[in-house]
Formats: sequence, C-alpha cells, structure tokens
Amino acid sequence: MAIYENEVTHEYRGLRRVLTYGTFDLLHFGHIRLLQRAAELGDYLVVALSTDEFNASKGKTSFYDYETRKEMLEAIRYVDLVIPERNWEQKIDDIRDYHIDTVVMGGDWAGSDRFEYLRDYCNLVFLDRTPGISTTQVKGNLNVG
Repeated sequence: MAIYENEVTHEYRGLRRVLTYGTFDLLHFGHIRLLQRAAELGDYLVVALSTDEFNASKGKTSFYDYETRKEMLEAIRYVDLVIPERNWEQKIDDIRDYHIDTVVMGGDWAGSDRFEYLRDYCNLVFLDRTPGISTTQVKGNLNVG
C-alpha cells in the first residue's frame, strides 16, 4: 500500500486507521490482546483514553490517574496515538478529526446505543473479551474496590 504524507497537515493517506475507547486501568493481558487484535485491523491504532473527569461522571474511579494510564498505553507497540476521551458525544468528531476507518470495542458493547450509530460514519467491530480476565476481576482479587 502506498502511503503519502501531506506536507501541510502531516496526514498520512492510505493508512487504515482504527480507533478504540477505554479506561485501561490496571493494564492486563486482556487489554494487550484487545489492542493487538484492534491493531491487526488496520495500520494505525488510536486509543481514546477516558479521562479521570469522564470516569467520575460515569461513577468510576481508576486506580491510576489519566497521565499514568496514558504513559503505559504509549509504551505498547500496538498503540500509535493516545487521545483523551472526555465525553460520550465526541466519537463522531474523533472519527472525522483522526480519519478513522474502523472503531473497535469489546464485545460487551455490541448492540449498545453508545456505539451502534457509528456505523453511519465508519466500520464498527466488536471483539470478544479475553476469557478469564477483566479489570473488575483484578480489582476484586486485589481487594482494591
């Protein structure tokens, strides 16, 4: 596939861009497998990482703060770019601003109004979660809350 860089905007034409959303707290092998599988669906993986403020609005508290979670994600070879997820409504803007071809989410979101409408803007793929692991399970095992 030919890839061309626009000198003015530094956009890369020809890249298949994939976007996923999440909190990615207490990073575990289920997260890594999701990111790996998402990255395999394209050439450039963008991760929209829930901010601490957005998590609070959902009644969630992360063990690690946003900046720490962002730094961990940026260290993963499958991830090309980490952006903040500040609210539910930003998804269409993210798709347009980052030229996204495919949004990927965990299978537990399949059929959700939070994502199904995105089919009008890009491909939408739901991947099965890795059996036997979840952040909720890890927190329970650690008695973190």
